[in-house]
Amino acid sequence: MNRIVIGIAGGSGSGKTTVARKIYQAFHKSAVILSHDHYYKEHPGMSFEDRCKLNYDHPDSLDTHLLVAHIKDLKEGKTILHPTFDFSKHMRNETWEKTEPARLIIVEGILIFTNKELCDLCDVKLFIDTDSDVRFVRRLRRDVAKRGRTMESVINQYLSTVKPMHEQFVEPSKRKADLIIPEGGHNTIAINTIIESIKKKLSQGAH
Repeated sequence: MNRIVIGIAGGSGSGKTTVARKIYQAFHKSAVILSHDHYYKEHPGMSFEDRCKLNYDHPDSLDTHLLVAHIKDLKEGKTILHPTFDFSKHMRNETWEKTEPARLIIVEGILIFTNKELCDLCDVKLFIDTDSDVRFVRRLRRDVAKRGRTMESVINQYLSTVKPMHEQFVEPSKRKADLIIPEGGHNTIAINTIIESIKKKLSQGAH
């Protein structure tokens, strides 16, 4: 069976997840989403205070090798169990989630285009390009409301790792994209065009 992998990258708060969900909703049972965020490395024995000091915006903070293996398994029609991550505790959850194979595999994350093997697995590479001020405000609201963070900790993390790592790794990876989408989920025209293009690719593979 023909399976297509769509990679969606962009800075933190750019709207990657929104775009991924809109594409997923257009295909529903024919699609799955894998988030790079689930694959942060485990640090057993490290205290919460020390885990808070780690740089979670560097490519080395993620178990990309496992994500690559899981994408390959899904492409071969195999079911996977992937990790999940608790951002309030900065550690993996004990429970792993099952994901069944589908014709459309959507992979999203800020750093997915920084890894060549992962990049090469993507049939279509999208980069969500959103103004840095908008991204920061979105991240601040999300981390305080959904991840149990204080405003001060979010601001400190943004200035110490998020912003410099974005400039060093995320922004340069934009050159790997097949298509750059300004304003993420608000760009209805771009998203609808991508959905129609994917439908054509899938129908061609069905013959």
